[in-house]
Amino acid sequence: MSSVNAINRINRMPMTKVHRSIITLVAVAYFFEFADINTFAATAPAIREVWGMSVDGVAYITSISFVGMFIGSICGGWISDKWGRKTGLFITTLWFSVFSLATVAAWDAVSMGALRFLTSMGLSAMTVIAVIYVNEIFPAKNRGKYLAYAMVIGICGTPITTFIASFVVPLSDDSWRLVYLWGSLGAVIIFGFRILIESPTWLESKGRLKEADAVLTDLETRIAATGAALPEPSQAIQEVRRSENTPLRTLFQKRYMAPLLVLCVLWITQTIGFFGYSSFAPTLLADQGMTVEKSIFYVALTTVGAPLGSLLAAFVTDRFERKWLLVICGTVIGVCGLMYGLTFSPVFIVVFGFLVNLFERAYTSLAYAYSPELFDTRTRSLGTGLSYGVGRLSNAAGPLIIVAIYGASGYAAVFMFIAGTWFLGAAVLAVFGRRTREQKDSPAPEQRESVTV
Repeated sequence: MSSVNAINRINRMPMTKVHRSIITLVAVAYFFEFADINTFAATAPAIREVWGMSVDGVAYITSISFVGMFIGSICGGWISDKWGRKTGLFITTLWFSVFSLATVAAWDAVSMGALRFLTSMGLSAMTVIAVIYVNEIFPAKNRGKYLAYAMVIGICGTPITTFIASFVVPLSDDSWRLVYLWGSLGAVIIFGFRILIESPTWLESKGRLKEADAVLTDLETRIAATGAALPEPSQAIQEVRRSENTPLRTLFQKRYMAPLLVLCVLWITQTIGFFGYSSFAPTLLADQGMTVEKSIFYVALTTVGAPLGSLLAAFVTDRFERKWLLVICGTVIGVCGLMYGLTFSPVFIVVFGFLVNLFERAYTSLAYAYSPELFDTRTRSLGTGLSYGVGRLSNAAGPLIIVAIYGASGYAAVFMFIAGTWFLGAAVLAVFGRRTREQKDSPAPEQRESVTV
């Protein structure tokens, strides 16, 4: 047996109960990821008052969290390549849940920064692995839609967490700690991981052909039992197979450099553009004279747009070219973010904030589906993890830049800067982004190589 043709055997499958169970579990994992990733932004105004922390302190904690995300992205790609997608999801979900729980006991800015660093490592690693896993398990014709559906559920973690914080945080000086307890509840989903199957595409890439064939045969048998007919799969695509992890230098070959650089720009501008907005909006509103309670509540109202954005992505992601959908969303976010920063009317703050969240979450859902499609199996974990991680690492500097702009030029200038990052990302994608609609089933022609075992 030289090949099990995993990619094409998956791509001609209809959706099964196994697929629906997997995407439900991924959705719940995303829910607690988004719940946890917003905990510091929601609690920062109260923590500043209790600990007497400056805006610089908020920037320090936010920055070090993104350094953790960078390291986590690289580690997540390595773990999933070494031990598999299923094992990687288990390890990283447990990791971020444990350290989120530990944050309940944080006692100053240094301890908070250290614990958010470790939590963020797990969050980012889990995200990278989940995106890769869905890309390899789901048929190409509808993987984007189901990933977006998972994001619809997952992103509900953002408004729910922010609303919980808006009611819990004002109760006492220490009640903000309950928000981190809430974020740690993601650990409960590891009990459902027994339903997950290992990616047959990954198994095949490691030369474990019998195991890959067994997984695929089981899926095909279940489909046949429903009476559905399976067409013959397309001819196998020849890719390099190797038992060891792909070395980093592989990504710097000519065939991979262009998509890697485009994705780095995509995730850098998305990270600075969105997290610069979401991490600082409550704090900056409070500094403009609004009460802590009102600033958190207004931002909570805007986050209602987040799950609706993922739902919007689910309707369009597999119907149109993802590259151009990303360009449109990025441009709209820049415009709405700019308008957000130019008004102090509560109504317009909520309206433009709602639109930012709506189109940003659509953008992120599209980007999660788009990123792994630019690489073949052997470079998918490394390329997706590195580009995503570089984006997260960029925001180690992002909060410091925002604080400097705020101190020098004020509130409106911060949102001009954030809008500019979105416009830059949209322009780079429009000019250099690769179309993937015609090649979802396989790597680009120049990425195909002869098999070596």
